[in-house]
Amino acid sequence: MEKPFAITLNPGSSLANHTGSWRTVRPEYVSRLPPCNAACPAGENIQGWLFHAESGDYEQAWRALTENNPLPAIMGRVCYHPCENGCNRQYVDASVGINSVERFLGDEAIKRGWKFATQAPISGKRVLVVGSGPAGLSAAYHLTRLGHQAVIYEAAELAGGMMRFGIPKYRLPREVLDAEIQRLVDFGVELHLQTKVTNILDTLKKGFDAVFLGVGAHIAKRAYIPAGDANKVLDAVSVLHNMEDASAPMLGRKVVVYGGGNTAIDVARTAKRLGAEEAIIVYRRTRDKMPAHDFEVEEALQEGISIKWLSTIKEAGESDIMIEKMALDENGFPQPTGEFERIEADSVVLALGQDTDLSLLDNVPGLIVDKGLIQVDKGMMTGHPGVFAGGDMANNERTVTVAVGHGKKAARAIDAWLRGETYAPPPKHEIATFERMNPWYYSDAPKTMRPVLDIIRRQSTFDEVLGGLDESNAQFEARRCMSCGNCFECDNCYGVCPDNAVIKLGPGKGFKFNYDYCKGCGMCVAECPCGAIRTVPEEN
Repeated sequence: MEKPFAITLNPGSSLANHTGSWRTVRPEYVSRLPPCNAACPAGENIQGWLFHAESGDYEQAWRALTENNPLPAIMGRVCYHPCENGCNRQYVDASVGINSVERFLGDEAIKRGWKFATQAPISGKRVLVVGSGPAGLSAAYHLTRLGHQAVIYEAAELAGGMMRFGIPKYRLPREVLDAEIQRLVDFGVELHLQTKVTNILDTLKKGFDAVFLGVGAHIAKRAYIPAGDANKVLDAVSVLHNMEDASAPMLGRKVVVYGGGNTAIDVARTAKRLGAEEAIIVYRRTRDKMPAHDFEVEEALQEGISIKWLSTIKEAGESDIMIEKMALDENGFPQPTGEFERIEADSVVLALGQDTDLSLLDNVPGLIVDKGLIQVDKGMMTGHPGVFAGGDMANNERTVTVAVGHGKKAARAIDAWLRGETYAPPPKHEIATFERMNPWYYSDAPKTMRPVLDIIRRQSTFDEVLGGLDESNAQFEARRCMSCGNCFECDNCYGVCPDNAVIKLGPGKGFKFNYDYCKGCGMCVAECPCGAIRTVPEEN
């Protein structure tokens, strides 16, 4: 008579040694997309470079960071860090100071002279990049990494685009901007200043295989304001641009800025530093509708900037302006009230938005311009083959980070187009949401705040307002990362498995499951701090 299988003495066949046949689900390790990575317009692998930073290998962290973004010292100052808005740590105590660590790595690279090294074999292809703003610099960098010769034509006498001519020095010191641009030139990017492109088709005939347009929004939008003295009504773009000249603009003792975006904040704060006794922002809506970022508004208020909410300028006289007060209707839209007020003003600066000069696109067949933006496909190519575009001229979300992301995306698409292919980005993993994590595992580690310049110096100098972290603070901040969705080898699964079904593969290699012993109890999934294990139905 055949013995029951459960008590057979055949070696290796007893259920006492093989519990896997009991399972209805099995665990598996996964790599989920961290929400910080998902929220980054530049497409940085934030969790990847934080991993190196927390171990103290700052150069490797910088190299991992610059695989996607060549301007970390700049971005660590001017990026509005949407990654931190996505960070799961905010639901534990406060988001990881990703932007602070990025700045630290960028500054370390400048201090230590780190250079870009990785480059593909030379392709022999030449790509014209029009504009040396963040989109153009990013495109040129990634094209160079891919083995192509990137040639930048910049109309201005200095490189940097709106980073130089639109962002004040107290936010972005020029020595930082110059250092990161010089590193790109040292890497092989060809830069020609004071070289204006007036016709794309003519330029393409001069030995270029493709072109990327990264022209910034340098033209100020205007509004009709009756003015007794037209010389006193200026535009924000010109004011900020003239700050790069030898002589600063003369704005007077009392300056009024009309607008509600970050540029309006920048001009008002600049006026204060130029010696204005009073800088007033006039904005037609309420603070919660103001497009300027809240921390910028708060810093401006700290520096003594006044803001007149629900107000609009009706006319500018010789020594004052007339403001009409507004009131919200039942739908929340501002409406004129007929109540007026006069304010002393030596100058009025209009900060009502910017447009891009698209005249270089005249007579280029296939291009479509809609509401001042050039239309591009998923690979950033325009309607004319071989002409790509990004940054301010292709998108209304005008930030340095978005522009850097556009440049990278376009470079990869250009590389594929030059080879007769179409670039297809790899599929993204599912996002590692907070619900998949065990927050109790992460000890209380309060966020490290960057030092802030004192108010007196902020009001009277163009010294940088926000300081940086030192090495110990930067490493501590990097270690606050919870490694959302990706194993960091904490050994929890190895320790809690009741069946010894988890096998350690060695440092840096992770783990694997021995399914002969796993009974699918799910304890590893429940105890994984970062949500890097899931269960799937057992295979038949």
